Amino acid sequence: MNQARELTRRLALAALACGAAAGCGSTSGPVAIGTAGPFQEGYAQMVKRAVEMAVEEANADGGVNGAPIEVVARDDGGDGVRAAAIAQEFLDTPNLVAVVGHANSGGMAGAAPLYDHGLPAVIPSATSPALTGVSPWVFRVTTNDSTNGAMLARFAAAQGARRVAVLYENNVYGRDLAQAFRTAYPGTLAAMDPIPGDGSRVEPFVSYLRQIQPELVFVAGTELSGRALLREAERQGFQTQWLAGDGWAGLTGDTAIAEGVYMATPFAVTDPRPEAQRFVEAFRNKYGVTPDANAAMAYDATRLVVAALREEGASRRGVRAYLERVKGARAFPGVTGPVAFRDDHDPDRGGALIAQVRAGTLQPIEEGSR
Repeated sequence: MNQARELTRRLALAALACGAAAGCGSTSGPVAIGTAGPFQEGYAQMVKRAVEMAVEEANADGGVNGAPIEVVARDDGGDGVRAAAIAQEFLDTPNLVAVVGHANSGGMAGAAPLYDHGLPAVIPSATSPALTGVSPWVFRVTTNDSTNGAMLARFAAAQGARRVAVLYENNVYGRDLAQAFRTAYPGTLAAMDPIPGDGSRVEPFVSYLRQIQPELVFVAGTELSGRALLREAERQGFQTQWLAGDGWAGLTGDTAIAEGVYMATPFAVTDPRPEAQRFVEAFRNKYGVTPDANAAMAYDATRLVVAALREEGASRRGVRAYLERVKGARAFPGVTGPVAFRDDHDPDRGGALIAQVRAGTLQPIEEGSR
């Protein structure tokens, strides 16, 4: 931990030097947008694909005032120290003027102190409340875990289940979402236990759940651990109502195990709006898979950055100034709905949708104010 803090401190000092340099952040050639995340994981791969698709579309429409846009993608493994080093690389790349990312909370927490020295970043999918107001240079298009966890807790209570258990990945995302759920849930929880995020050693947890027989299990985790839990539950014959946050979005198409699961999502492919359906069709045509909410949020974030570049030119300060103006009546028309920022740079919208997996598709069943 001390080594991580020292590396972040040294990188921040280097970023200050970059910020003072005459040409840092300006360009006369191709314009670059950075993106980063643990790309071996499904949700982060969705983010990367959406960024690349949005840039490809922008280039087909003239790029930034005639200049092509390039994507610089780096795998940070979800690790804060590694993410900080990548943020420094982005800062030191003169023609890189904005970042869409990082894809998860741990990476973004490590990178944010670097971006604070002059590089705008738009978060597509990192949901930790600790990132709210973390930097005047960091904005977020997805709602945070405090909002989502409270909404999920209200939904769980409304189901009338008398015994509710909570499992959570022991990382920034899992702990924050589980704590928000626990704080807002009005009843007494039958269990609340941390699980490995890599999907290993889930058998004891499912065995224990089978013993205590909760009527609903809320999981604050991601696709890897989620798939392992559902498969192990099927193996043991354990049946319950599963409820999860947006980290389970990648499980939707796994019809063998995910049918009937409830989860929070800021976007559903069944959204009938023409712009949403155009995005879904284009993504499927390009990649051969259905986009999830992480892809939709990353697509909106990238298009927002492109709009800023076209209005302000290839300027880091210009992009930030544009993003500061995306408020109220100046909301950006995204495929996930209007995107606008509060003064703390979190999105000016309500919570996510509650949806249920039905035949491989997320079907919305409840929506907060958007």
